[in-house]
Amino acid sequence: MQIEALYEIFLQHPVISTDTRSIKKDSLFFALKGDNFNGNAFAAQALANGAKYVVVDEEHMAVDDRYIYVNDVLTALQDLARFHRQQLNIPVVGITGTNGKTTSKELLYAVLSQRYKTFATQGNLNNHIGVPLTLLAIDSSIEIAIIEMGANHVGEIALLARIAQPTCGLITNVGKAHLEGFGSFDGVKRAKGELYDYLQDHKGTLFLQGDNPYLIEMFNQRSINKVLRYGFSEDNDIIGSLLIADPYLSISWHQKDSATAYTVRTNLTGSYNIENFLAAIAVGLFFDIDPERINKGIAAYIPQNNRSQITHTSRNTVVADFYNANASSMAAALDNIRVLTADHKVVVLGDMFEMGDEAFIEHQRIIELATTIPLDRLIFVGREFFKQRSEKAEFYETTDDALIQLKDINNAFILLKASRGMAFEKILEIL
Repeated sequence: MQIEALYEIFLQHPVISTDTRSIKKDSLFFALKGDNFNGNAFAAQALANGAKYVVVDEEHMAVDDRYIYVNDVLTALQDLARFHRQQLNIPVVGITGTNGKTTSKELLYAVLSQRYKTFATQGNLNNHIGVPLTLLAIDSSIEIAIIEMGANHVGEIALLARIAQPTCGLITNVGKAHLEGFGSFDGVKRAKGELYDYLQDHKGTLFLQGDNPYLIEMFNQRSINKVLRYGFSEDNDIIGSLLIADPYLSISWHQKDSATAYTVRTNLTGSYNIENFLAAIAVGLFFDIDPERINKGIAAYIPQNNRSQITHTSRNTVVADFYNANASSMAAALDNIRVLTADHKVVVLGDMFEMGDEAFIEHQRIIELATTIPLDRLIFVGREFFKQRSEKAEFYETTDDALIQLKDINNAFILLKASRGMAFEKILEIL
């Protein structure tokens, strides 16, 4: 079926389903395939559960006109999303980066929604399936969209940019993550830089962290004419500084060549988040939002999903930051805990996943950095950390092993940082 014909069907039934367990009535079901499943096998069940049409790529499945046969279901989903994006005459902000993508996205939403009807990526729908689903959820009432783009191999951001077609965008930072897929740090820079390539080729606007040497290097390798810089030095268009971290952050910011400074108290911890605030401020100013309304949006944002999220339990104060972890985000979290004022500090770090051949040395570096910080207790959890156990700290091979030893912590300020697969929510529950 031609994409134009499929789009006409989508307009009549603009809800997409990919899981028979959550079918919406009269939706379009896309029978996606994975390593361990074949959505074509569930097409009939999707219809029985309320789908109006099912899109399949096994021709023998198309037994009546409710079955739409295409060469490849995933490609059809992506092409449909791309075609839909072309019908939307709205600005789209693309965001990628090693750390801070989701926090930046949510801060941008908090700021932009002060003036515009804004749509942003939901949850972690930021890959080759999630981005198309996000775009197809945008209707004609939306005035600005924010699309988060994740990647674990070179070429993925380029694909997502061709689908989302951002009119402006930013890379939060680049660091050592998903090295198994990228191969090296240079691979990370090359992959993330694909967003810069798209903005260059389509004359888009770049929001640039003007004090990040890696991002400056990547920018200088390209010719992007529309640039708004944010950072800490006076060379930037938006300049910010940290006022207080107690542990919530208060920041000050002003525009270049302006004597007017603005301050805002936030609900986020972690000094590394200042860059995310400044990115949101830069985007807000670009879209003509008043500074006071920008501050209102930032001040109202409360983090969720265990990303720099402070939890006050009955016995402790916990920074829950275990949605994801890599070498750069782990180091940033440790640098933050170093400067925070607290009577009793405890740090619990879990393994960083997908580090490839760099796993041993990157975990070693984190151990060396953490042991330079004055702490009441320093605890490492996971097989990678356990390989390097010593008397410098406590080491446990699994999260369950650590649980037994952590139940007696009281009246402490605790950092929990690990990759999602370490299931550190179990530790949070007992603190």
